[in-house]
Amino acid sequence: MSTNSSALTVLQSVFGYDHFRGAQTEIIDEVLDGRNALVLMPTGGGKSLCYQIPSIIRPGVGVIISPLIALMQDQVDALQQLGVRAGFINSSLSSEDYSQVMRALRQGELDLLYLAPERLNQPGTLDMLAGLSIALFAIDEAHCVSQWGHDFRADYLQLSVLQQRFPQIPRIALTATADAATRHEIIERLGLHDARQFVTGFDRPNIQYRITQKRNPRQQLLQFLRQEHSGDAGIIYCLSRRKTEETALWLQQQGFSALPYHAGLSAAQRLEHQQRFLRDDSVIVVATIAFGMGIDKPDVRFIVHLDLPKSIESYYQETGRAGRDGEPATAWMVYGLQDVIKLRQMMDGSQGNEQFKRLERVRLDAMLGLCEITSCRRQALREYFGEQAPDTCGNCDACLNPAPTWDGTEAAQKALSCVYRTGQRFGVAYLIEVLGGVESERVLHNGHHRVTTFGIGSDIDKAQWQSVYRQLVARGYLGVDHASYGGLYLSERARPVLRGEETVLLRIDVQEVSTRSGRGKRHDQNMLPEDKRLWEALRQCRKRLAEEFDVPPYVIFHDATLLDMVQLRPLNAQQLLAVNGVGQGKLDKYGDAFLRIINEHELDMV
Repeated sequence: MSTNSSALTVLQSVFGYDHFRGAQTEIIDEVLDGRNALVLMPTGGGKSLCYQIPSIIRPGVGVIISPLIALMQDQVDALQQLGVRAGFINSSLSSEDYSQVMRALRQGELDLLYLAPERLNQPGTLDMLAGLSIALFAIDEAHCVSQWGHDFRADYLQLSVLQQRFPQIPRIALTATADAATRHEIIERLGLHDARQFVTGFDRPNIQYRITQKRNPRQQLLQFLRQEHSGDAGIIYCLSRRKTEETALWLQQQGFSALPYHAGLSAAQRLEHQQRFLRDDSVIVVATIAFGMGIDKPDVRFIVHLDLPKSIESYYQETGRAGRDGEPATAWMVYGLQDVIKLRQMMDGSQGNEQFKRLERVRLDAMLGLCEITSCRRQALREYFGEQAPDTCGNCDACLNPAPTWDGTEAAQKALSCVYRTGQRFGVAYLIEVLGGVESERVLHNGHHRVTTFGIGSDIDKAQWQSVYRQLVARGYLGVDHASYGGLYLSERARPVLRGEETVLLRIDVQEVSTRSGRGKRHDQNMLPEDKRLWEALRQCRKRLAEEFDVPPYVIFHDATLLDMVQLRPLNAQQLLAVNGVGQGKLDKYGDAFLRIINEHELDMV
């Protein structure tokens, strides 16, 4: 049997899929032939199959290095439901369970073993692995090796030991988020100079990207959820622990099933909230960035950022947790000038060296650029990662509802001059008072009612001046002074504007309107009534089985598989095997239950 036919047989019989997608075949062949690989594939693109299938086919056990202990259980549960011999070793195991896994390993009864990098780096673990037959090493979330990246994990730096101690074992490093510099660092630190690189693209066409200005963020969020994602599962990211708690409580008061998640909660609370999110259909998690890396839940329908992410890498990684099933999803963000000021203050006050701070500022500037552009968001995202993209995508706010612009050169000159005339040490609220000619106590106290910029901006309202300053900061004309608690100062970029040598086009901040089109609607919103009844019956069956087997519902079947059942109406085991996502293992475990519902539905329709 050829390599391709072996892999295809496993894909069909174990995982229940008819064909490979994109570069999966080439990647799997590379590893099956014993060669190293670096795989950059978008979240939901099928990275896990690239090491799971070779682990099943090659002699020995595939060792998977995964950064999140909390998710290993779900990953192993999902594989075991398929009939794959998988296990994990981490600190959550009881001594009895640990002994059971070790016994299975020594007896050659596991195809995949999941380990955290901290566990792998223990001398006892490496010695134990040296005595086993190893099929491959897979380093998941490989961008964690980058010291300048957004998810750096110190223990990933020690993974070069795999090359040193196991030079003959193929290694595959996988990530969804790595620019060219991060890819180079992965290669250097993991010793993958001879590895073939598979960069399969960064586009997630099912995600609709939308970014708008903060006005009343809670009301904006409430409108977004009620109008577009009522009853959907989603993640809301906030910058601080306090804000996650307050937002979750407020959403509960509005009738949503919302849970906070941050590093300040106990391990038991975090696990409970994560399990509820994974196993229930309509839970919203309000989280800091401590939540989500590696989340396998396929039916996350929206990602919200109530605060500005500090880099495009972070934004792409976090938004990539939406719509892993390929169905429509939304990445929605509100941001304002205070977000920019707060992040820049945090960066300037960090313990990192100057090189680290400089790179952090560069990344933040790129994120701000994404927020302020008037052209296609998706194009900007893809080109940031070095990928060519068309000028328009048809599924972001800039394409669906283009932002108008205005010649803000004169306003920019007034705003910048006011910063200079007042000493380059005051924040936006104060500067707007001076521009508006407000004789407040502090303006009079500082004598700024006598500067030439006092009152020259009274023709523009406060909200528009806030927009002007936000965009000037975002584009680098103004800097934020950490020492003066958010005071603004002129950068070198401001000089040609003040001299009249540069035109400044600014966005007109408009009220956001819902941009969800037919392309943005979920499959169940377009169903005929009889199809909807079957869909709901299948989902209830899935929920009962998930509770019975104590696994998340998507481990039983993904939404896409249930949708296939609705469309194909299989009436026997052979027909059910033709449904995408139904392999022999799941047919044996669950087939009768789902076939009974479909047959009953068909009888009712006669």
